[in-house]
Amino acid sequence: MIRLSSAALLFLCLAGVDSIAVARESVDISSRVISTFKIGSSETRFGPLEFLGGLEMVSGNRLFGSWSAIRFAPDRQHFVGVLDTGHWLTGSIERDQQGRLSGLSGVEITPMKNGSGDTFEGKGRMDAEGLALKGDKVLVSFEQDHRVEAYPDPGFETSPSVGSIPILVPARSLRSGRGFETLAAAPPESALKGAAVIISEESRDRKGNNYGAILSGPLKGRFTVTRNGDFDPTDGAFLPNGDLLLLERRFNIANGIAMRIRRIPAAQITPGAVADGDILLTADFGYQIDNMEGLDTFQAPDGSSHVIIVSDDNHSILERNLMLEFRLAE
Repeated sequence: MIRLSSAALLFLCLAGVDSIAVARESVDISSRVISTFKIGSSETRFGPLEFLGGLEMVSGNRLFGSWSAIRFAPDRQHFVGVLDTGHWLTGSIERDQQGRLSGLSGVEITPMKNGSGDTFEGKGRMDAEGLALKGDKVLVSFEQDHRVEAYPDPGFETSPSVGSIPILVPARSLRSGRGFETLAAAPPESALKGAAVIISEESRDRKGNNYGAILSGPLKGRFTVTRNGDFDPTDGAFLPNGDLLLLERRFNIANGIAMRIRRIPAAQITPGAVADGDILLTADFGYQIDNMEGLDTFQAPDGSSHVIIVSDDNHSILERNLMLEFRLAE
């Protein structure tokens, strides 16, 4: 259930979305095409995933970077993203004649608003990490000030949050910067009936499992996800059959940076369950990866499931903004 913010409702009623002044910026992106995933190899098949292509992206705009999550519109071209600096990122992907990623266009960055219509650049109050498109709402999960907020769709870029959704896990159980990075909406026809699902990054129960919750619907309730090795969840997206693809990251000095994709069966995402799944892909710096944080899936015109992953460069010259695309072999 979405609890409407009275301040947001009053603001919208008196002012109207169209009259809100927002510092929206158009952003020019330069992209370098990544044609191979494994460095020094022309191999394209990695387990059940086929690498289709990728991009390394740079911009002269200081706001571009810190990309935490991405969701595609039904047209499979336009996307919505959030930056952990408290900004929306919107735009479109471009493809070459072979259908491979070739660049981004129409990119805009807009400050996010809280329920009172205020903007806060930085990670203190608007550390946006997870994103889900759910009906006429865009849902966003925030770390540090742990919460899930709802924004109207269309109009999310210029609107304050219009409500918050109870996260079902006590805030005292969540680590400050290691809360709910994964936020995904299940397919409406699945057992979860379109419910939003959240999974924490490094906030765990006494058995060491990551907290998770189904926020609405007939299976509303808490569950956990096993921590397998030294990887932590950073995002996820549902496949049409209700399985969840979970993106995980390793980021430590001892073992370096790596990414992993795990497939969680739909039947294991239920209240009280301890969910686990098969590892589809693991990649370290022998591959074209960086600090991979965002993942989305969509069905291509031929019916195959595509997976797109983006990285968070933390606005560091030592890290890169990447977008990678795979096709999942069922």
